[in-house]
Amino acid sequence: MTKPAYPVSIKGVLVRDGRVLLVRNEREEWELPGGRIEENETPEQTVAREIAEETGLPVTVAEILDSWMYHITVADKDVFIVTYGCTTDSTAEAIVSHEHNRIGEFAEHEIADLPMPEGYKRSIGTWLERLRVLQTTR
Repeated sequence: MTKPAYPVSIKGVLVRDGRVLLVRNEREEWELPGGRIEENETPEQTVAREIAEETGLPVTVAEILDSWMYHITVADKDVFIVTYGCTTDSTAEAIVSHEHNRIGEFAEHEIADLPMPEGYKRSIGTWLERLRVLQTTR
């Protein structure tokens, strides 16, 4: 029996000025920017490249946050998701790519009501909490 193979998607939680950067997909769900890992690429390189491609913003990848299997119901497909916390010094406006139909930056209190997989919400909460800890130790 062969083992199932799943696509891997590397996503980044980017927070600027207390707001989380999100992109909206064709299923009208908000999601973290990111995408598939390419050959000879580390997960950290993947998320930095994908965020730059999808938003125009350069990022520094800080640390891994979470991983889980996500079932995309409308496509009846499973994807292995890995999330990383990211930072940027850029103050440029984020630009939506051809891969998404909207881009937005959301305050923490707005995240809970957005149509988005729970795993993304969990990763956002984890990164926001880690950033708060970093702020208090500086």
